[in-house]
Amino acid sequence: MSNPADGPPATGLPETGLPATSPEETGTDKDTVDEALNTVEHQISLFWRRARSVSHQLSRQVHPDMEPAAYGLLSVIRREGPIRLTDLALNIGVGKPSVSRQIAFLESIGLVFKEADPLDGRAQSIRLTEKGEEKMHQVQDARRQDFRERLGEWPVGELQTLAEYMAKLNSLFELDGFAKDPSAGDTAK
Repeated sequence: MSNPADGPPATGLPETGLPATSPEETGTDKDTVDEALNTVEHQISLFWRRARSVSHQLSRQVHPDMEPAAYGLLSVIRREGPIRLTDLALNIGVGKPSVSRQIAFLESIGLVFKEADPLDGRAQSIRLTEKGEEKMHQVQDARRQDFRERLGEWPVGELQTLAEYMAKLNSLFELDGFAKDPSAGDTAK
């Protein structure tokens, strides 16, 4: 892919109807498709940088020394419930040593604990402590309020369309070995 800074972003918003799947269906040529893909790449890159910044801020709200990666782990643990380290690493698409280091940090500050896995006594599951649950509840409530403030004026249909397109985009990354989003069935079509 090219560098998103190579070209200017498009200024118009796409129509909310489902897009055609090929240039023949839309009557567009290769240059138009390339221009649209460059715009998509630019917008995703911009969104990704901003999302990383938000993750950094959220992690600091939980604990001043927390890295954004650890916040992501807490989110998965909260959503999935008790989870093995291997499954946690698979869920977020990183190596077990990286996850292990982050879990050790989260354990040291009292946000998670390990317990014997009820299905296999040799293995351990990781779960949030009461303190971890409380912190995540506070931060995620604040994040949802921020979304309400930023997107609350959008028509519901546009919010649903945005969610559908984001789910469709996220499902493409499952082909790269990332874990399937368990909520994808709720929004993807």
